[in-house]
Amino acid sequence: MVPVPNGPDGRPDPVDASAAWELLLPAAAAPARSRGRALQAALRDAVRSGRLAPGTRLPSSRDLAADLKVSRGLVTEAYEQLTAEGYLRSGRGAGTWVGDAARAARPRARDLAPRSGGGRTGFVPGTPDLSLFPRSAWAAAQRSVLAELPHEALGYPDPRGLPRLRTALAELLTRRRGVVADPERLLVVSGVAQASALLASVLHTRGVRTAGVEDPGSPQHDDLYASAGVRTVPLPLDDEGLALGPLHDSGVRAVVTTPAHQFPTGIAYSARRRAALLDWARSVDGILLEDDYDGDFRYDRAPVGALQGLDPERVAYTGSVSKSLAPGLRLGWLLVPEWLADDVVERKRTTDLGHPALDQALFAHFVERGEYDRQLRLCQRAYRERRDVLVAALEEHFPGSRVSGIAAGLHAIATLPERYGPEKHFLARAADAGIAVRALAEYGHGAGGDEAARRAVRLVLGYAHLTPGRIRAAVESLARAV
Repeated sequence: MVPVPNGPDGRPDPVDASAAWELLLPAAAAPARSRGRALQAALRDAVRSGRLAPGTRLPSSRDLAADLKVSRGLVTEAYEQLTAEGYLRSGRGAGTWVGDAARAARPRARDLAPRSGGGRTGFVPGTPDLSLFPRSAWAAAQRSVLAELPHEALGYPDPRGLPRLRTALAELLTRRRGVVADPERLLVVSGVAQASALLASVLHTRGVRTAGVEDPGSPQHDDLYASAGVRTVPLPLDDEGLALGPLHDSGVRAVVTTPAHQFPTGIAYSARRRAALLDWARSVDGILLEDDYDGDFRYDRAPVGALQGLDPERVAYTGSVSKSLAPGLRLGWLLVPEWLADDVVERKRTTDLGHPALDQALFAHFVERGEYDRQLRLCQRAYRERRDVLVAALEEHFPGSRVSGIAAGLHAIATLPERYGPEKHFLARAADAGIAVRALAEYGHGAGGDEAARRAVRLVLGYAHLTPGRIRAAVESLARAV
């Protein structure tokens, strides 16, 4: 519907009765008890969508009521309500007009969720098999929690998290990851991303302006710390972990690290390097930020315990269920040193007033009943098999290839013989074959390395989300393509 031409007084004439009738007829036909709300909703939608343009004069309440065969009071109430909300405007003796505050709404919401890149098969790392999510056990836990949860538990929670969940997590992390887990210094957070953002923000208020990050390492750390005003400094690795010389020369007092299973190289920090990092932190009055993103998944031996267990006052420890259950749950934990605890808790409180209470109670129930341990065992068996299948397929179809890093996690590093290079040509052929793969170089901060490194083909291959059959077929297709 559009405004009709201006009348003799220079103002638009009101929308004619027949047009208004057509626009609001469905609302007028609604049941009597809901007719007023329906009329308001129809008018509101017409203004939002632009069918009633700004500056359009509406029929008088008397005329519109007569045309719709509804009471005048119903129309008057609708006009008054939308005027109060800003959709309409009115003046004594001047009629009712469409205001100019509302803008046409978008026809649909866009989905900005990350995607794998469009390949028919994606070896993109970091993605668990979401089909392993324990729907039946989760639904049963949800029913139990809803039945037993007291009403007051649905109020604003402790910003650290529900005491029940913090207690359960402290026991779990102590048992499985060897951390020193005081429930009073444990926060329930929306994954490792929020844990990193909270730490970066608190460190910034304490004067920290730079933080060291592993090179190569997760590119997400750069963005998370930058959002808090903390610049990241790339620190190179050697065979044992972060190289000590560049670390001492950098002048940083905070370092983000993945010592149990370095991302993406797949190495585990040596005992000697772990001790040296703690010595460095003590010597500079600094802190290590331990991202234990997949520490539960070690396939050739028991997982190495968390670094935090050696010195909980120099290490902040974080992890989540993103690899074991699903990243969409946005559920993680953060253990902080005592000297940082109050500041981090206050920042969490002002950020979101606490993690959703129902989600926390559900996960606490899941952990207490042993369901989370059962889920970890299920994932470990599945991911171990898929890693073995990937290694065997590479040996068969890419003779001379080498898989490096420990047998752990959800990805592997594969170095292919030089005859398959240069790397950029290999990646282009893989893309043409509809197979998404990523090079190790994509996770580095440098300019690309020397000529030998550019000739080599070093891939970061995520396998956890692919069935064994798809892994074999994808590696065979990749070999044919290159």
